[in-house]
Amino acid sequence: MQSAATVLDVIRKRGERELPLARLYRQLFNRDLFLMAYGRIYSNKGAMTSGVTKETVDGMSMEKIDAIIRALRSERYRWAPVKRVYIPKKNGKKRPLGLPTWSDKLVAEVVRLLLETYYEPQFSDHSHGFRPHRGCHTALNEIVDVWKGTHWFIEGDVSDCFGSLDHSVMLSILADKIRDSRFLRLISHMLKAGYLEDWKWNATLSGAPQGGVASPILSNIYLDRLDRFLSSSNCCPSSTGVAVEGPIQRIGVSRTRLPRRGDTGTAKRRVCCGVGFAPCRAKTRTIPAIDACAMCATLTTGSWGSLAPGVRPRRSSQGSDGTCARNSSLNFPMTRR
Repeated sequence: MQSAATVLDVIRKRGERELPLARLYRQLFNRDLFLMAYGRIYSNKGAMTSGVTKETVDGMSMEKIDAIIRALRSERYRWAPVKRVYIPKKNGKKRPLGLPTWSDKLVAEVVRLLLETYYEPQFSDHSHGFRPHRGCHTALNEIVDVWKGTHWFIEGDVSDCFGSLDHSVMLSILADKIRDSRFLRLISHMLKAGYLEDWKWNATLSGAPQGGVASPILSNIYLDRLDRFLSSSNCCPSSTGVAVEGPIQRIGVSRTRLPRRGDTGTAKRRVCCGVGFAPCRAKTRTIPAIDACAMCATLTTGSWGSLAPGVRPRRSSQGSDGTCARNSSLNFPMTRR
């Protein structure tokens, strides 16, 4: 068997070139990968927290790793259902949390190592959640360094992200790049292992357990399709040379830059996001506006008829009469964190 570093390096290079992976399941027979996974999770606070059994990191040995590898080799390994508990949220509600057994944590960490090594080079640079050396601070740094002069930010939240992942869609996304039915079957069994609540077994028809070791990387692989859609090839570049992502940005740019050059007729006929100008105008009306000045109303509704050809919208700070002028480029960064 090759060392864990060599295996991960080969997988990383294939990920950088976006080449498909085959015979990935047999990498689960590598003891070095299990030792690397053990070194990453044994010191976590949850290592001594038991799941549906009393098994914890205490009493870990090479014999246990060899027993897990033998079960994986013969495809006899079965994921245990997670133990569901509820933790309080800031808004007063409670969040469901799944507590897997120690053996499942170890196998899931090996799976996470393989998936993260392969998919990490392919993720968007604008994605910062649950990624190595990335987080809220890198997302804020990107906003400070790239989105200078931006006045509008749209914050969104994927409700119940972990619990809403469609299993069939998840497996189909993995099957696009991973050509190994045994590995995909292992992932499918993990997603459908179920959970115990009040010692009653419940099926998991969708989603990945919140608190599962491999759940963050699976959700990132799932949401990477959303990132690719938002950064599709129809994006218009912004005035700063940075690609403007998403339909909202394309609407804003197409309706501000063309009239600035005096081409008001082309602006009204401009096709954004694959639909005509009128649907785009209806979409931008849903954006909340707190400014009452004519310039902000013009940018919000797209009514350029009052501007003469060649007239450039003025930029000014808020005056004594309470009027103001927005940035004419209307960039909406969609940084996912």
